[in-house]
Amino acid sequence: MGNWRRSWLEMGSGRWSGPWPGKGHADRVAVTPTAAPASCQYRCIECNREAKELYRDYNHGVLKITICKSCQKPVDKYIEYDPVIILINAILCKAQAYRHIIFNTEINIHGKLCIFCLLCEAYLRWWQLQDSNQNTDPDDLIRYAKEWDFYRMFAIASLEQAAFFVGIFTFLGVERPMTTKKRLNFNLLLKALLLSSYGKLLLIPAVIWEHDYTPLCLKLIKIFVLTSNFQATRVTLNINRKLSLLAILSGSLLESTAVYFFQRMEWGTGSNCAIHKSQDF
Repeated sequence: MGNWRRSWLEMGSGRWSGPWPGKGHADRVAVTPTAAPASCQYRCIECNREAKELYRDYNHGVLKITICKSCQKPVDKYIEYDPVIILINAILCKAQAYRHIIFNTEINIHGKLCIFCLLCEAYLRWWQLQDSNQNTDPDDLIRYAKEWDFYRMFAIASLEQAAFFVGIFTFLGVERPMTTKKRLNFNLLLKALLLSSYGKLLLIPAVIWEHDYTPLCLKLIKIFVLTSNFQATRVTLNINRKLSLLAILSGSLLESTAVYFFQRMEWGTGSNCAIHKSQDF
């Protein structure tokens, strides 16, 4: 490959100023990225082979992207792309975009994103519960009870998501050692699953712009989140589609069991199970 020039370099200080910095960029011009530690290897987004570097940075902002020795393609073409393009490719569930985000970038928003998604889900459940209980009494005790209902919805949503992850990890922990001796990186898989659950952020707009098709929108959001989880699992562990699908189904089964348990105990519902009328959201 020839030399690549970036319009984001050499903007006064000579530092990288791209909108989507990755782990493989050089801090200063004329510095060549060194080999990554064994525990922090980059990945080729095309064939998933490990790579020591993503590119070499020469003087005057001239870049030469590293070519994968296995597939003879650029290790990570997305380091040249705008973040909006990367996001669109991730929404389309392209494996290359997922490998770029999971392996070749430094993103440390897993915990914050998880909390925010759970808040969105808890708000939707709380809203459905209040919608089913048309009580306009302004008494302070009633307002306090409604606030406590929101905290209860958040706790239940957290437990159900934990059950979903436990189902996935349990299935992979039992099934994967039978086919490979390589140890599973559950920490990386957990981060990938949390990142791929970003679709739950669409729950709030679906509630704000309520219309006759809101239940359908919630079902589509559920399918999109599960599809993203499926792709994240497949890419992170480099497994086939069948095994990844079975892992997601196992997680969904355990989550459904938790939902049924909470319904039976009447912890997560009102008098008529209102929060589950939109496919467990």
